[in-house]
Amino acid sequence: MRVTQASNQTQFIAQVTSLESDISITENQVSSGDAYTEPSQDPAAAGTVDNYDAALAQSQQYTANANSAQTALNTESTTLTQVQSQLQSLRDLALEANSGTESSQDQTAIAAQVQQIQSSLLGLANTQDGNGNYIFAGFATQTQPFTQTATGATYNGDQGQPLIQLAPGQTLATGDNGATVFNAPTGNGTFTTTAAAGNTGSGVIGATTVSGTYTGHSYTIAFTGPSTYTVTDTTTNPPTQVVPSTSDPTDYPGTYSPGGTISVPPPTGSPAGTPAVLQVTLSGQPKTGDSFSVAPSTSQSIFTTIQNLVSALQTYSTSTSTSTQLTNSINTAINNISQSLTQTSDVQASVGGRLNAVTTQLSVNTAQQTQLQTSISALQGVNTVSAITTLESENTTLQAAFQAYTITEGLSLFKYIS
Repeated sequence: MRVTQASNQTQFIAQVTSLESDISITENQVSSGDAYTEPSQDPAAAGTVDNYDAALAQSQQYTANANSAQTALNTESTTLTQVQSQLQSLRDLALEANSGTESSQDQTAIAAQVQQIQSSLLGLANTQDGNGNYIFAGFATQTQPFTQTATGATYNGDQGQPLIQLAPGQTLATGDNGATVFNAPTGNGTFTTTAAAGNTGSGVIGATTVSGTYTGHSYTIAFTGPSTYTVTDTTTNPPTQVVPSTSDPTDYPGTYSPGGTISVPPPTGSPAGTPAVLQVTLSGQPKTGDSFSVAPSTSQSIFTTIQNLVSALQTYSTSTSTSTQLTNSINTAINNISQSLTQTSDVQASVGGRLNAVTTQLSVNTAQQTQLQTSISALQGVNTVSAITTLESENTTLQAAFQAYTITEGLSLFKYIS
């Protein structure tokens, strides 16, 4: 086979071009730190890196979500701490008003302080975050959740609870609506006792307790004399006077002495010997015709509780019946405020639990992202020392090729032909 000078030159040019291409790739690897600049240079590694990049982007989005949730929950937690402080101050004022030593002027001053707390709580209930969203409005974040009314406040938000995704299959509530936070059970949380508005005696409702399972019936305790009473189940139709169990007469004493406990017997038809479930302590001396109602607890806004307390304090009087009504009203308010303290405390405990979950997930995300970035670097990154060695070798090879070509060209017979 005849080898011509032209074919030698063609082969040399092709070899040099290939070497220069390799050098260019290696130089890019050294300068960029990447093992490849085009997916075609390493399709398998490029495909795996694409998958890792997608997983990394998703994890980073979850981290952004978690940071957003953390900010929202911290804002709510701080607000709830202030709410609880205001509620405790409110309870202290109610206890002060119920001390029995306050004058009309004192009660008026306390009523003014209660109204100040009412305004403060309303402001806290309408708290906005850094983006101007109302944190207690549910999904209606652009709607002011509470507006003051003559009877307390109206809730304008919805029952929604915003959620955010922290990880695949894991969502978390970033807030609580005002209907949940600022409403609480009345009375002792199971049932509530109220003195009739027309009472003329000095009977005052004290502690109430529950034992066993409450059926949810309503009752009326009516005094037929200064020390005798009847209990009527008003849930039945018609209302039924409850009688004591013959096997356990302590179920229904029927007689009263100041400071004593009235045990409400179980509903008519309960098995003989069924113990009393509800106990109501009264102090003072009711008069014939006075009555007290017992009913299941309902949910009531703290703003209604506050307004009822203000109204009671503003109707202060030294008359026995009015003074007793005030005491009963304040006792009712104290019980309801205590329930609100419990409710907001429960919500804050829930917020704390969610904050812990966010902190844990942020830690998980950080570890996951570090691992993904390490894996990507292992596939996409280049060993700089090895690449520099390769580059030096390729440059040496190129220089050797040029030298060999020069020598070969120098020995050609064409050089001697004139």
